[in-house]
Amino acid sequence: MLTRTDHQIERNSPTPRLVLRGGVLLGAAVLVCALAGWPRRAGADDTAPTPSAELVSREIRDMALRLEGASGESALLTLQLARADVVFEYSTRYKIPADLSAAIYDIALSEGIDPAMAFRLVRVESEFYQRARSPMNAIGLTQLRLPTARFYVPDVTEAQLFERDLNLRIGFRFLKDLLERFDGNVDHALLAYNRGPTTVAGILAQGGDPRNGYAKKIIRGDARNANVPTIVN
Repeated sequence: MLTRTDHQIERNSPTPRLVLRGGVLLGAAVLVCALAGWPRRAGADDTAPTPSAELVSREIRDMALRLEGASGESALLTLQLARADVVFEYSTRYKIPADLSAAIYDIALSEGIDPAMAFRLVRVESEFYQRARSPMNAIGLTQLRLPTARFYVPDVTEAQLFERDLNLRIGFRFLKDLLERFDGNVDHALLAYNRGPTTVAGILAQGGDPRNGYAKKIIRGDARNANVPTIVN
């Protein structure tokens, strides 16, 4: 598991900054020396060519491109460190392995789901047990029933739904679709995830209140009263 000390050492390490600055200074020095040396060489040997404006311009453009590449690598490193920090914080908060934390975080982002909500959903649904199965045959981390999963992956099997990444991806995609169906209403989308979209839509159409406490658990991140599924060995 990743440790905060490791992240702090990696972030505080001056090596990436020194390498970037060193590259900039070295490139600038090479260019300056090259430009300064051309006139002297021309004086020593009348046949030596004088650098053209085009050549100088090309050298400057090449250096600018190299500096841009170095800047891009530095920005990428910054993003990677920020991601590692977030993954570590979720791993610590929920006391789960770093690889599971990273999977939930990355897949939630790729499916357009707020990672904070994604973690709370998985906590309430399965308490982060990958092999969870409910009495209603809801399976895995996001507690998917086979008919729901097959709407997204027609030939998926029950055994495959226990696979971490596939289960997370289908579950988060289902939630994303519910958010769109209920016009971005988070409460209604979460209730539809728990009770079924047809049930919730029917209650709303009749002017009823579909609330059963589930959405509130997700929004506030409280799984103390959730029904924790059994574990399939």
